[in-house]
Amino acid sequence: MAEPNNSSPIKLVDFSLRLCSVPLSIAALWLTVTNRQDNPDYGNLEFHNLSGLKYLVCISAIAATYAFLAAVVSCFRWFLVKAWVFFVSDQIVAYLMVTSGAAVGEILYLAYNGDREVSWSEACSSYGKFCNNMKMALIFQALGFACFFILAIISAFRAFSVFHPPLISSQQTN
Repeated sequence: MAEPNNSSPIKLVDFSLRLCSVPLSIAALWLTVTNRQDNPDYGNLEFHNLSGLKYLVCISAIAATYAFLAAVVSCFRWFLVKAWVFFVSDQIVAYLMVTSGAAVGEILYLAYNGDREVSWSEACSSYGKFCNNMKMALIFQALGFACFFILAIISAFRAFSVFHPPLISSQQTN
């Protein structure tokens, strides 16, 4: 029985989103890794000084690698019947991207606003270039997440469309 969920428009959107998420993830990774700023008063700030940024680099690398491999694998028709593999993998990568985006969002919030309760002052007035690059990395990460969010919906549709809807009985129970 042919699967109705492997229609060409869905496959094209799936493939395009996977390919689109690769440069977005690489851009977030590159902006983060190359981001550094020296301040004569406070010293040098680099991505490896903050664990949330190291986490973003790892997740961006995972997302870019997975998206590229999944795009290549999705070209093979025999693998598309393994919809559960894409469903689970897309969900995991989407959730990981949410967590890394949240970590960077928290860092940026503290960098711009500080935290008076623990006597942290804001840092973006001293490290403006660093903060601006992190904002751009977060935007690229969010766009990559948007791709994976749509991919998760598509893969869920593919995985669950092989099942028949539940039968509704004509008698209603009271």
